[in-house]
Amino acid sequence: MTPKNNKKQKIGFIGLGLIGGSIAKAIRQYYPEFDIVAFDKNKEALALAVQEEVIDVAAAAIDDNFRNCSYIFLCAPVSCNTAYLKQIKEYLHDGCILTDAGSVKTNIHMEVKRLEIEEYFIGGHPMAGSEKSGYTNSKAMLIENAYYVLTPSALVSEERLAAYQAFVRNLKAIPVILNYEEHDYVTGTISHLPHIIASSLVNFVRDTDTKDELMKNLAAGGFKDITRIASSSPTMWQHICLKNGRNISQLLNSYISTLIRVKKLIDTSDEQGLYQWFDSSRSYRNSIPASSAGPIKKSYAIYCDIIDEAGGIAAIATILASNGINLKNIGIIHNREFEEGVLRIEFYDEASSKKASCLLQKFRYIVYER
Repeated sequence: MTPKNNKKQKIGFIGLGLIGGSIAKAIRQYYPEFDIVAFDKNKEALALAVQEEVIDVAAAAIDDNFRNCSYIFLCAPVSCNTAYLKQIKEYLHDGCILTDAGSVKTNIHMEVKRLEIEEYFIGGHPMAGSEKSGYTNSKAMLIENAYYVLTPSALVSEERLAAYQAFVRNLKAIPVILNYEEHDYVTGTISHLPHIIASSLVNFVRDTDTKDELMKNLAAGGFKDITRIASSSPTMWQHICLKNGRNISQLLNSYISTLIRVKKLIDTSDEQGLYQWFDSSRSYRNSIPASSAGPIKKSYAIYCDIIDEAGGIAAIATILASNGINLKNIGIIHNREFEEGVLRIEFYDEASSKKASCLLQKFRYIVYER
């Protein structure tokens, strides 16, 4: 909300990891005139944020630095966000919106109600992320074009909600309003369950691998893609499972039933059933929009056939760099079970990926996109 006076607006952050850091960087980019104060237990993250001029004040504790904030973002792990509410309560005022960035909402809404601060609170969840964690991996574009779910409390005013929606849009994200119970069920299905499945698949391969680790060493791109999110912060996912346990448990029961059904198709050699199984999943998967970033961030990569000779990668890197295209990662693929090109080149955004593909084809490289 806009303060009733003409003082410079101030934004407070409690937690400056991947999501908190990314939101702070987006605010700095689109609202450069705002003052930003942050508290985090990781002092190195705070020092780096000050050095990069993302934040103006690194608070040693939740103290008077958070007084008179227009927004206060709780961006710590979900359990910690709930615990911080008591400390932040005294700094709330009529011109302040209190929000969080956690992917579980029920617990924090219950605590907000218990503390009688509902009029200030609008839950927030940017549906964006990365398998990497921490402030060093944060970036302003992480929330760009991502759905940003808002879960307003029952007593929050329409004025506050409208102000927060406008604020989110100005950060180039897409606000979506849900009630907190619906949010926890939806994210449990499309975000929490996939992380558990990915982690269980990785652990299964680890536990069943050969003595010389053939599975690990021969794992192809398909396996790495669907298990990439298993590299996410274990602390964060521990908290999420504890706080959204009821939904996740119900979803796991349903998913286990689904696995049992496909096992039966395989056991009975049901040709038509198996075809329909894979065809329906392919059709539904292809219908999912690619225009907005989801909870599992899309990777932008192309694959290129090159001759395995000295300077081959350097030549491609030089072509791309000389045309102002930044690379996120580049490397040779030794197992190409589901991929065409021998060289995988990853970019930060779709525009760079498409530009690189066109450019390399002009230089007569064979390029595969996916």
